[in-house]
Amino acid sequence: MKRYSFILLSISLLLLSGCLFPDDQRAENRIAYPDQLQSVQHAVEQFQTDTGVLPIRTFDETTSLYQRYIIDFNQLVPRYLQQPPGTAFENGGVFQYVLVNVEEQPEIKVIDLTSQREIQQLQQRLNDYMRQHRFAPIEEMLDVGLFKLDHEALNYKEAPHVRSPYHDTYLPLLLTNDGEIIIDYRIDLNMMLNEYDHSFEEGDDIRSLLYEHTPFVPLRSVPYVLDENGEPTYAMELR
Repeated sequence: MKRYSFILLSISLLLLSGCLFPDDQRAENRIAYPDQLQSVQHAVEQFQTDTGVLPIRTFDETTSLYQRYIIDFNQLVPRYLQQPPGTAFENGGVFQYVLVNVEEQPEIKVIDLTSQREIQQLQQRLNDYMRQHRFAPIEEMLDVGLFKLDHEALNYKEAPHVRSPYHDTYLPLLLTNDGEIIIDYRIDLNMMLNEYDHSFEEGDDIRSLLYEHTPFVPLRSVPYVLDENGEPTYAMELR
């Protein structure tokens, strides 16, 4: 029952967010412009210098790692910024501005929210299925607490996926044991491991590779480590 309630809550939140992304969303609000990132970076640095704290929303320990440090533009506008960037969710855009490396050198990145509509649709179909059957249609267990869904049981012709913010590709959607739909970033991680040098050791969470070379942090992700062949594999025990 707890897991079922979690799914219902997730749907409600996604329905609220989904209605804010109209089909005619302006193209200029879909690009993470370096000058906008830099302007927010400068504002955050000045705010921290003046106050000793970061201008972020409150969160608890259950919040996913890369969603913990969301910029609170109410603390920056109008003293440090005239308004949020046009690409910011708060100003009609499709990005949430966040911080990484907050303990060392806070750096501005963004979360691409354009995948929310597809996730919302999958969550709705999963909810409808569970109302009828009281269990999720699992096709395969990929790791402890991580599953591939039977897309045909959910009336999909092919497995549901979302567009990657990193490469010209599409990424699968999976289900955790907690009822959370996550995005599988192994395709992107494989490509980046081949593109860039790295110094990851056994047991290291390699998701930082995704944002070290791009403006984007991974939305709805789980930890990944390198397997014996040097390829990314799920590491649910690190959650």
